[in-house]
Amino acid sequence: MQEKVKSEGKCLFCGKTFAKSGINRHLSTHFKEKTKSEKSGLSFLVKVETDQRWGATPYFLSLWVDGEAVMDNIDQFLRSIWLECCGHMSAFSNANNRNSNGWDYIEAMELMAKGETEEYEQLMEDGAGEIPMSRKTKDVLCKGLTLKYEYDFGSTTELTITVMDEYPVKADEKIVLLSRNEPLPMTCTICGKAPATQICQYCIYEGPAWFCDKCAKKHAKKCDDFDEYSSLPVVNSPRMGVCAYEGGSIDIERDRV
Repeated sequence: MQEKVKSEGKCLFCGKTFAKSGINRHLSTHFKEKTKSEKSGLSFLVKVETDQRWGATPYFLSLWVDGEAVMDNIDQFLRSIWLECCGHMSAFSNANNRNSNGWDYIEAMELMAKGETEEYEQLMEDGAGEIPMSRKTKDVLCKGLTLKYEYDFGSTTELTITVMDEYPVKADEKIVLLSRNEPLPMTCTICGKAPATQICQYCIYEGPAWFCDKCAKKHAKKCDDFDEYSSLPVVNSPRMGVCAYEGGSIDIERDRV
């Protein structure tokens, strides 16, 4: 991220805009009315954001998850809106679960990344904390629970999922997008004026890497890798610039910056 930017999202129910820090509190006020009129069942207000261990970012999702949905439904939704690029593996885990040897889930993922599949499978059998994709959300989620989610065990995108509240009503769908951070302002690092539309994956850690269309053409003359493989679009996702990610297929109008 070029600089600290304001993170805001619109409420699905009323269309008003709120800061990331207040959007879920606002959404909960709408659910007070829904519990009076909606079909009985079980559903959850869920917050998704990047793993805070690597520093806070402006990206967030607020989701309404039905209790009859399975964890795979959440996985597929996250892939479709934020993550999917090359069909990588993914997993949910409860960070508080540890196996009998004292290894935690992150260590298990490191085994997988190294190709040590037998050790990984044994660790899973011993209970390293991975949550089966087939399990219903009503059997996993509860108010106050925090889960870890990882997509791609090589160039990993790590997310934190927090259950903000639960309600005795069915969700309108298995997964409903209630709010999402609005596209963030990105400025070209060369001209400093025009909106950035492309990233150079090769230069992102070594120099100017955010370009408007005009400056991208100039950069392509200096950087052979840019035309070959390292040009990626600026999109509204924490996986921007990673692997071959080019954007999502849900909420497309707010995906491109």
